[in-house]
Amino acid sequence: MVIQQPSNQIKLTNVSLVRLKKGKKRFEIACYKNKVLEWRSGIETDLDNVLQIPSVFLNVSKGQTAPSAELAKAFGKDTPVDDIILEILRKGEMQVGEKERTAQLERVHNEVISIVASKLVDPRTKRVYTSGMIEKALDMLSANAHQQQQQDKDNKKDNNNNNDSNNPSATGTPATGEAGESKPRPTWTGVSANKSAKSQALDAMKALIAHQPIPVARARMRLRITCSTNVLKQAVKAPKGAAAAAGGKDTEGGDGEPKAPGTVKDKILSFIEQIENQDVIGSEWEIVGFVEPGAFKGLSDFVGGETKGQGRVEVLDMAVTHEE
Repeated sequence: MVIQQPSNQIKLTNVSLVRLKKGKKRFEIACYKNKVLEWRSGIETDLDNVLQIPSVFLNVSKGQTAPSAELAKAFGKDTPVDDIILEILRKGEMQVGEKERTAQLERVHNEVISIVASKLVDPRTKRVYTSGMIEKALDMLSANAHQQQQQDKDNKKDNNNNNDSNNPSATGTPATGEAGESKPRPTWTGVSANKSAKSQALDAMKALIAHQPIPVARARMRLRITCSTNVLKQAVKAPKGAAAAAGGKDTEGGDGEPKAPGTVKDKILSFIEQIENQDVIGSEWEIVGFVEPGAFKGLSDFVGGETKGQGRVEVLDMAVTHEE
C-alpha cells in the first residue's frame, strides 16, 4: 500500500530561507539553494527558478503564510505580493545551514586571498607573494585588530570607572584635540560571507599597505599614452581657486612656493613612475610606462580633458608583477 504524503506539506530538503524584518514582524520566503546569490548578482533573472513557493510566510517550516493584513500593514496597503517578494529577496538575510555557511565562507576567503596576492608585490623586487604569505599577513592584522578592540573596551571601562570614582560629575567624554581629528588607519578583522570578495579584497589591500606586516605595494599598471605633439608644449591651466588659495599672488616662484602647472607633457610625465620607452611617430608622441593604480583616474581625466580628444590612455597590463 502506497502512503500518500499531504499535498500541502512543504519539504525543506533543498531550501534556503530569506528573512526580512519589517515593522515588528519577520517575513520569510522559501528559495532554492544558491539561486538567491545568482539572482542578486544578475546571473539568474527568472524568479520561478529562485522561489520554491511564490508566497510570503511568517514561518516557512510550519507552513504559516503571512496574512494579507500583516503584509499590508508592513509593506503598504496597495503593494502587490510580487513586489513584496522582490523586496525580501533584495534586502533579506539568507539563512543557510552550518556546513553551507562554512563552505561559503571558505570560498570567499580563498577568493579574497587570490585577488590580494595578484594585486600586491614586494616593493623592492616587484615580485608577487605566495597566497600563504598573504594569508599569514592578514591573519596577523586580524589578530592585532581583535586585540586592539579588546584593549579599547577594557580602557573605556577603566576610564568610566575612574571618572565615576574620582569625579562623579564628570561626563567621561575624552578630549579629542588634534589627534582625535586624524583619520584612522584601515583595519582588517577577517572575511565575511555577506560581502563580495572583490570589495573585501580592496579592504584587505588597504589594511596591508597601511600596516605593512610584510613589505607590500600595489602592483603598478602598464600604460600607453599617446598625444598630439601640437598640445605637448601648451601650458596646463591652473585649477580654479588656485589664485585665491595663494592669496592672489603670482603662482610662479612667489614666496618660495612655485606652483606653476607646467606643460601638458610635464603633467603627463609627473604621473609616470618609470618610463619604458617613448617616441614621436609622425605627429603623435607616444610613451609607455608604469603608473600606480591610484593615479590612473587622475591621468586619464587629465589627458581626456586637457588635450580635448587629441590624447588617449591605453591599459596594457592591469597589474605588472614578477613571479619566481
